[in-house]
Amino acid sequence: MRLKDSEKFHISAYRRRRRQTSGSSRNNSDRWLLTYADLITLLLAFFIIMFSMSHLDAKRFGKVSQALAGILNGRSVEAVFERKFDDEEGSGPLKISRLRIMMRAIEHKAFEKGIDDNKFESEMTERGLVIHIMEQALFAPSEAKLSERAREVLDLVASELEDIPNHIRVEGHTDNAPISTGRYPSNWELSSARATEVVRYLINQHDIPEKNISALGYGMFRPIRPNNTIENRAKNRRVDILVMNMELSFKEPSASLFVPGKTP
Repeated sequence: MRLKDSEKFHISAYRRRRRQTSGSSRNNSDRWLLTYADLITLLLAFFIIMFSMSHLDAKRFGKVSQALAGILNGRSVEAVFERKFDDEEGSGPLKISRLRIMMRAIEHKAFEKGIDDNKFESEMTERGLVIHIMEQALFAPSEAKLSERAREVLDLVASELEDIPNHIRVEGHTDNAPISTGRYPSNWELSSARATEVVRYLINQHDIPEKNISALGYGMFRPIRPNNTIENRAKNRRVDILVMNMELSFKEPSASLFVPGKTP
């Protein structure tokens, strides 16, 4: 039986549609893989972001809780937020420390001034930035009067300490060699006098607020080297300038809690 031309045309068109439909179905059946791959990529990115932010969110949540507790206990909003939130550090892969930037700037200035490592060191610790200034860069042996060289070293450090909210603690240290003079009966008095002298200079010459700085003498009881060689003893005779991290700074007694001349 011979087919008419019109019938042949319809059969040919039908076969073309079948082929197109079959190819389109195969293509559509594979497109779910693209959607699945995109979903997995987005989930991975989401969990990475959540992990990197987890520590920061916990810290901020704790500070917000403390602030709310202070307000509920009757403190004013201004008093609660008098101290700024800790913005010196991020978290995870984006961690950037303002104290580390400060340390690098101080080290660079010390290098330019020709201050060698035997007189000046800095390091980041769990307490914050610690700047070790050895005795020979600040004082004559068994004395607590700043030398001319000391002013240059302290000016270098103070240029980075101005206008920061962190608390600054100046700590005096000695080696274990006993001392007994009319002015300093022991290493306690000598280390305290040296720390106080540095604090006085930073306040008077660089306008560092008195409420943001304190002095402490440790005597021979916080060595950074064993007192078994001349070089190690020289390292232990030092003044440390500690720039506290904000977490410790918040724990320092607030100057606003006591006003001289008034009953607390």
